[in-house]
Amino acid sequence: MTASKFFAVAALATVASFGAHADEADGSQFAVQFNSTRSVAEVQAEAAAKVKTHSQEPAGSRVAATVQSATDRATVRAQAADAVRLGQIPRGEATYL
Repeated sequence: MTASKFFAVAALATVASFGAHADEADGSQFAVQFNSTRSVAEVQAEAAAKVKTHSQEPAGSRVAATVQSATDRATVRAQAADAVRLGQIPRGEATYL
């Protein structure tokens, strides 16, 4: 008895689900009617021109040129070590609050 009720409910649900999707098979009610004033060749030429002039590189992604310095690496390291020793800059994870 319970199996027959289960199948009856399943059949009813199947029939009801078909009613919920009542539409044409191709969904033509959502088709947009569009009338263009430009020819296909004109649109394709515009697209080709855009491709030729478009840059694939995001704006601001260029790396700045390296700056030439008159000071060598050893001098800078010695100055940094002196500044740490004199307490002018924090050392390690210590920071000024």
